[in-house]
Amino acid sequence: MLRHSLRLTALCAGLLLGANAMALDLGSLSQGDASGGLKDALTQGAQIAVKQLGAPGGFSNNPEVKIGLPGKLGKVADKLKMFGMGDQVTQLETSMNKAAETAVTQAQPILVNAVKNMSVTDAKGILSGGQDSATQYLNKSSREQIRAKFLPIVKAATDKVGVAQQYNALAGKAAAFGAVDAKSANVENYVTEQALDGLFKMIAQQEETIRGHQPGEEGVWRAVSRSNMLDLLRQGRLPRALAQLFQARPINGSA
Repeated sequence: MLRHSLRLTALCAGLLLGANAMALDLGSLSQGDASGGLKDALTQGAQIAVKQLGAPGGFSNNPEVKIGLPGKLGKVADKLKMFGMGDQVTQLETSMNKAAETAVTQAQPILVNAVKNMSVTDAKGILSGGQDSATQYLNKSSREQIRAKFLPIVKAATDKVGVAQQYNALAGKAAAFGAVDAKSANVENYVTEQALDGLFKMIAQQEETIRGHQPGEEGVWRAVSRSNMLDLLRQGRLPRALAQLFQARPINGSA
């Protein structure tokens, strides 16, 4: 029995500290086990993404989310800039990015609410899911609401500086010749979709940080799982979880 106990203790320690700590028995977790720390982590990640994008230059200074002219218009714009005729293009792109920066702050309460309303099933799926499962959940549960918030703000911002007339005249003609898709022919629709894509891209980066994929990082995901296992241990439920996890295989050498 002593050897059996020592082996079980060692196994528990390995699970608590090892890279596969997340493989615990999710079926045995309570609502608090599965979603407490996870919700805090996702809320913080979403808030950071919104704060970064909502700052001056949040879109325009970040090549990964900067909003440029769509399709072939973007290629033409690049050539105009090369020949010193890009002032209007630059002003247009600057205005579009500023509109996105203004609108993105409206996403935070919607994202926070989506996290707050996360079900136990959703939380468990995120904990055991793919590298961007949390981002996909937020995209699916909140994108339409955020779009509805973004559109009027983007429209007001672009109308104010006359961007809409310039862009829609240019993109409308381009769309007629297939140079841009129909969705991109309207400035507020285009900027809104680009802002949404940029927002969820930044949230995905925050999720990667939370999961701790970088060398030497533990990440909140693993910490949440380890905390859950400690709770199971305190509640006397860890042996059953381990038995289920390892398909109730006996430990050899037990006396």
